[in-house]
Amino acid sequence: MSVLAIHPGAAYHIESLEGPRYAGYFDRLVRPEDLATVDLATFDVVFVPCRTPADRMIEHKERLRAYLDQGGTIIATGETACEAFLPGIRFTPQPTNWWWWLEPGADLGVRIASPGHSLFSHIGEGDITWHLHGWFDPPDGVEVLAVNGEGRPILYIDEVTTGGRMVITSLDPMFHHGSHFMPATTRFLDGFLPWMRETLDKGASA
Repeated sequence: MSVLAIHPGAAYHIESLEGPRYAGYFDRLVRPEDLATVDLATFDVVFVPCRTPADRMIEHKERLRAYLDQGGTIIATGETACEAFLPGIRFTPQPTNWWWWLEPGADLGVRIASPGHSLFSHIGEGDITWHLHGWFDPPDGVEVLAVNGEGRPILYIDEVTTGGRMVITSLDPMFHHGSHFMPATTRFLDGFLPWMRETLDKGASA
């Protein structure tokens, strides 16, 4: 299996994509502006990391859709405004409570929605709990993996909108891992990236 990661070039992207902890999970890194020079069909997964500016991706919208319709997989993490360049995504932002855990008895409300899914043999509920930026209203038929306190999806897998697979989340682990802020995000990546390599191969069942 082969993974192409978009590399927007911020310090937290450099730490997350090039640092020794996770560099081995990505076979090639490419700037958004250079995506047109890459044969996407040679990659099983295209990974769009947290806070990739949508205005640097939108020109590739049709190529990304064609890649999906040919059976490819795209993973898009939080704060990318991926609804601008990926199909079928409806996102509602929310104000972020950065310090909720300082309140006595605090509970952000994040819950695993599909505990039998293979991802959750790699991570637990505490590893998807740091803060929230918003939720999705996904198409019927997607598999919702995690929800916020109101039961709205924050992590799901869509195999109905295109001929391929999209793994979509509002969680932003690479931003925080790369900024050395919030240990849960490192634990998330410690489980999520091995799951990506092991599971999201062409023809594999997630």
